[in-house]
Amino acid sequence: MELQHKLKIALVVASFAALTILFTARRRRKRRSVSTSCYLRDDQKPQYAFKRVLADNSYSAFKHLKLNMNKDNDVNSHPYESEILSLLENSSPEFNFISERTDLTLSDTYAWVETVSQLEELVDVLNKEMVFAVDTEQHSLRSFLGFTALIQISTHKEDYLVDTIALHDSMNLLRPVFANSRICKVFHGADNDILWLQRDFHIYVVNLFDTAKACEVLSKPQKSLAYLLETYCGVATNKMLQREDWRQRPLPADMVQYARTDAHYLLYIANCLLVELKQVNENSSTDDKFNFLLEASRRSNMTCLQLYSKETEGSPGESAASSIWSRHLNSQGGSALISCKTQFQDRVRRLCAWRDLMARVHDESLRYVLSDQAIVAIAIQVPKNTGELYATIAQVDLNVDLSSSLFLPSPSSVVCSHLDDIHCLLHDNFGDLDNIFLVILQNCIGSNGSCPLSIFNYALLVKYNLKMMTISKHNDRKNAKQISKKASRELFVQKFSCKSPVYHNCRIYANDGRLLCYCDRRKLEWYLRRELAELVADDPPAIKLLFEPKGRPEDEGNDFYIQSKKNICVGCGEGNHYLRYRIIPSCYRVHFPEHLKSHRSHDIVLLCVDCHETAHAAAEKYKRELAAEFGIPLFVRRVVDTKEAFDMAAEPSDSETNVQEEGVSPLELRTAAMALLRHGPRMPLKRQEELMFVVMKYYGRREISEEDLERALLVGMSPHERRRLQKKKGLAFKHSPQSVFPDAERQNGACNIDTSTVDSSSVDVNNHMNSDSGSVSETCVPGGEVSFSDNGYAKTAQPKFNSKLSLLGHGPHGKLVVDYLLKEYGEDGIRQFCQRWRQVFVAAIQPRFLPAGWDVNHSGRRDFGEFSLYNPKKKAFPDNERTI
Repeated sequence: MELQHKLKIALVVASFAALTILFTARRRRKRRSVSTSCYLRDDQKPQYAFKRVLADNSYSAFKHLKLNMNKDNDVNSHPYESEILSLLENSSPEFNFISERTDLTLSDTYAWVETVSQLEELVDVLNKEMVFAVDTEQHSLRSFLGFTALIQISTHKEDYLVDTIALHDSMNLLRPVFANSRICKVFHGADNDILWLQRDFHIYVVNLFDTAKACEVLSKPQKSLAYLLETYCGVATNKMLQREDWRQRPLPADMVQYARTDAHYLLYIANCLLVELKQVNENSSTDDKFNFLLEASRRSNMTCLQLYSKETEGSPGESAASSIWSRHLNSQGGSALISCKTQFQDRVRRLCAWRDLMARVHDESLRYVLSDQAIVAIAIQVPKNTGELYATIAQVDLNVDLSSSLFLPSPSSVVCSHLDDIHCLLHDNFGDLDNIFLVILQNCIGSNGSCPLSIFNYALLVKYNLKMMTISKHNDRKNAKQISKKASRELFVQKFSCKSPVYHNCRIYANDGRLLCYCDRRKLEWYLRRELAELVADDPPAIKLLFEPKGRPEDEGNDFYIQSKKNICVGCGEGNHYLRYRIIPSCYRVHFPEHLKSHRSHDIVLLCVDCHETAHAAAEKYKRELAAEFGIPLFVRRVVDTKEAFDMAAEPSDSETNVQEEGVSPLELRTAAMALLRHGPRMPLKRQEELMFVVMKYYGRREISEEDLERALLVGMSPHERRRLQKKKGLAFKHSPQSVFPDAERQNGACNIDTSTVDSSSVDVNNHMNSDSGSVSETCVPGGEVSFSDNGYAKTAQPKFNSKLSLLGHGPHGKLVVDYLLKEYGEDGIRQFCQRWRQVFVAAIQPRFLPAGWDVNHSGRRDFGEFSLYNPKKKAFPDNERTI
């Protein structure tokens, strides 16, 4: 009994202790959650000491420097455009680099510039120089947009390391020096440096010599700075130091050595390349128009015209979410259920939007806040609580870190500070994202927010509040339509956007080493398979032709074809998705002479969905203007059956009236035939009679059969359109192809045309112009050419099939316009016509990212070489004897 009593007492004590511990733990957890503050309050980042930033983390566009405040310049215009253009027009650029080999040994002394007075002294020194070398070091991991952490400047006498963190607010002192066209600035691979200097300091580079561009012109096997340092200076560098944290002060000795090396040897390397450029010019033939030195200078200064722009999205994290969806679905092979896909996409969208917002608030990079792999893992299997959420992220990132050289804290400080927000975001199935993020934003940087307010996120809070204040209950229906439109847009992007890069930027060189063009891999492989070229580089691939090509791009004024191109929208710079867009509509271009359209990529550009829609609308509007200008309707307005047309032509007394009154538009005929075939017996009698009358007008008002309906359904279609229609579900033709496509010889007299490909609605429109008025007949008789007699009634000629022509689109209109231009103005008329379309495109899109060399006045002249399929000599034999 005593033992049982002791056990009961022990049990009570243990239970009481457990309850006490549990209660205490809950109180501590509650107290800790209330007092939790953002990690940034204890871990101040260097950029938080900046008093002013030009590019904050808001969704507003970047504003460039305006030199003349009284002039209403475009926000995105280059402030020094005229100075740069004058340099581009200079036909004899002069450079004065190091003239003799000096002692290139890197000394122990250098100037560390960290005060305003030291920076002013540096400005005075640079103003006396004719040339100096520049390089920059960036930090992007712990910053949303990134910032310049160090600038290295080297003159003939000394190396300067400018602490841009300490001098961030005074770096404008260097602006006049970099914009001075008298002083040459030597960079290597300046494309990014140019943009970073604009973003952080409004510094614009004028008069640039880029050693990487010189390497391109000289066709060097490599153009990296490491290669040049080792080749010309015998110096090896550790490029892994480029990924180090350049914010740290003081910099370790090895990082100082690396920073000095990048700029110290640039002037000597530039001089070596300059000598080689001059030697190549001297060794080239006297009739060679290509100036290598001038080309290197031109390419370098073209880089200066670039303008920095912030990436903008319709909603936070939208592009990242789209990218993660597509990559995940591709890895799964598209086998997931629709419902699972929808849930997965919604979670990814929420997590990407949250990550984007938190990265902007805390001024952190997206990869630092939350990795893509972690987002996928969370979206697939939603953690039940914050502890499981923490463990999931840590495990996923551990696997990622093991496969890469970059180790990041996981979960990040941002995630640890906002675990509850992520958990609520994943389990809130009914909340509107805008409202959820407004609450999160207020909790972070609102009046009682846990995160510090900074110059990086202040504009974000103000503009987001203004945005949310404009939303009212009256817009619910409008918002629903916008959501539906957005979903349709995402589906369109996923289905029709290019699935792989369009531009591979492979190079083709002539047998003398001169660059001929950039192209894709397929073209390179074509030459290699036929042993017409040899491979000279692997990454990116490059070949050298083993024969003398017909003409050179620079001789033909085609600089466009010797420029590398980016896989981005030429209008807004969107790089996550893009579609090909033909500036000259296909309905015209397909009828151009072969040598004016074959192998012509100048007028095919990349556009995102939004820019593509804008350009298409402008093109359709201009088509209507052309139709009015030339008097050529966009669509064939009426068609009649071939047999009935012959019957009318046999009675000239009233045939004019018949042709004017009979006939129906191809689209109206197809719609009526489709409805009758599918739903005829179930239609109301009145509607059935209306549609039957439409079809009867095509057949001369005679009684029609089901076979006639099947034939009418295919009127006006090209063979490709017919095959596509026949593959659709629910369209099974009861009659044989021979009855649907009657023999042309039996129908129209002797004519050698294959009955398996003849469409009774095929038409050649060469002679559709009225000889008296120049206008186009509204009536088209399928199966043959149409001409007009003196009294105006229609008569048919022998049928002539044209497989490219469809009566349902703008094909006939396009052919008549092109034929008219060729007849009246020749090929010059076609070139002027193309220039008009390019002007329409530029006016509609205002493109800011067109490839270098693209020109509204591009001539398109080209001669075809011996091996080209488009050489006129190869077209001497008939089509039926040609083998492809």
